[in-house]
Amino acid sequence: MRNQRGIALSGLIFWSMVLILMAVLAMKVVPTVIEYFQIVKATQAVVKNAPQDATVSQLRDAFQKYATVDNIELPARELEIYKDRGQLVIDFAYEKRIPLFGNVSLLIDYQGSTAD
Repeated sequence: MRNQRGIALSGLIFWSMVLILMAVLAMKVVPTVIEYFQIVKATQAVVKNAPQDATVSQLRDAFQKYATVDNIELPARELEIYKDRGQLVIDFAYEKRIPLFGNVSLLIDYQGSTAD
């Protein structure tokens, strides 16, 4: 007599639920990660294209143009812009709250700098 092989129905249902929950979580988190990388790209472009005598407001306006095109939600006023050893640096930090279900949400802290 041969032993049965395969997976039980309860195991199939359990692992299907785990995979579905992971897929839903990924679908909610991935857009925020993409937005973070768009912000990094935009700040690097602002630093790269900025003239030496650019003011902070001009740099914020330049970032805002990138933010408008890329649909970035981070306002330009939250950027910290300064010079470090003659090099222009833009730092940013923000939180993203992702509602999961009911009153449960996921909070992600993003931060970046053009000095990296």
